[in-house]
Amino acid sequence: MDGTEALERLMAGNSRYASGSPEGPNRTTERRDEVATDQNPFAVVLTCSDSRVVPELIFDAGIGDLFVIKTAGNVADDVVIGSIEFAIDRLGTRLIMVLGHTSCGAVGAALEGGVHPGNTGTVVHAIAPSVAAVIGSENVYADAIVENVRRMVERITGSGPIIPPRVQNEEVTVVGALYDMASGVVEPVQPRQ
Repeated sequence: MDGTEALERLMAGNSRYASGSPEGPNRTTERRDEVATDQNPFAVVLTCSDSRVVPELIFDAGIGDLFVIKTAGNVADDVVIGSIEFAIDRLGTRLIMVLGHTSCGAVGAALEGGVHPGNTGTVVHAIAPSVAAVIGSENVYADAIVENVRRMVERITGSGPIIPPRVQNEEVTVVGALYDMASGVVEPVQPRQ
């Protein structure tokens, strides 16, 4: 399955979920047995650690379908990039989605500024450039969430020896998206013009 087909599959699943008619595929004991010794996820989803953001439900997917990575603010640090490289190189995954969401607390913390204790400051520091880029816009909070998705897509697309050449050769697709907590709908985030 190429990146375009994988994206179509994700969005079809989200349409079912958002409309209240999920199929709940690949959630049986048979499926568990089928993937117990091997996996072939059709997409990587980097999303926020927020407990309300559950990609397997949002995209009406099941066991072994998605390679999910969750970090506060969907921050793509070196460990995340390495995990994505693993999915591409070892598992043959062809789609990477950075999924931000409305009401993101990590982006809100970056917007507040100030000092954050412990390693929380590391997360806020990673998101701060997204906030700085939209200061003065009409809706800084919402725009910072979208900008953060864009920046993480750019970071993934340009990082390391594995991902950039595969993106350039159109072997791997990297996209950004935004999950609306209220409606359940996932919308694409367009790259910066």
